[in-house]
Amino acid sequence: MILSVKGLAFQYPSREVLQDINFTVAKGDFLAILGVNGAGKSTLLKCLNKVLSPHAGTVFIREEDTGKLSRRELAKRIGYVAQRQEGAFATVFDAVLLGRKPYIQWEASQKDLEITRKALKSLDLEGYALRYLNELSGGEQQKVVIARALAQEPELLLLDEPTSSLDLKNQFEVAKIVRNVVQDNQMCAVVTMHDLNLAIRYANKFLLLKNGVIFAAGGLEVMTPENIESVYAVPVKIKEIEDIPVVVPV
Repeated sequence: MILSVKGLAFQYPSREVLQDINFTVAKGDFLAILGVNGAGKSTLLKCLNKVLSPHAGTVFIREEDTGKLSRRELAKRIGYVAQRQEGAFATVFDAVLLGRKPYIQWEASQKDLEITRKALKSLDLEGYALRYLNELSGGEQQKVVIARALAQEPELLLLDEPTSSLDLKNQFEVAKIVRNVVQDNQMCAVVTMHDLNLAIRYANKFLLLKNGVIFAAGGLEVMTPENIESVYAVPVKIKEIEDIPVVVPV
């Protein structure tokens, strides 16, 4: 297993958010974390990446306790894409090169530059290398931050609602990119998502949060109308269109 989470819990001063969270993620897995607003999806990602400190439990990367790793060492293992990105006046190449920061001592080496070029190529961004971030569309900017995370050469990608502000075309493109980079690079991804149909189409593992606990977890078999209705309080049916399952509210 690449990621193992055991007994994780977190609370803000006013309320408990997560309780007794346990799950594992293996190489090649694309795990979609699902649930209503306020269910704790983003909080869970931040606990995995030490942005927030869990009040209980342990997170392991390859059996290493992340609580004992420095920020630099953690960044070599986990690539994190937050829900909101801060704008910067930088070229696409320089923005992706920032992903090499955990490895750079004094200045970027030839290896750092080559890994940056490889990350750009993997997301078809080579032609954008010298363009500035503020010249890009939302979908293009999202590809850049994913490329930056890939440049870290992590084993685990954490993405917080990477498709939430994108148009339909870019939603599907970004979700497909995440699936492909996980498979091509022998890594794994944990992604918070709102769109159930995107999740079913591209993820292979699912974790449904409800009231701060795991309501259901597993493969496609847990994405049943009964489970979805219990979590989202909306009755649904699941239909197949050209062998693709589609969630339809009724």
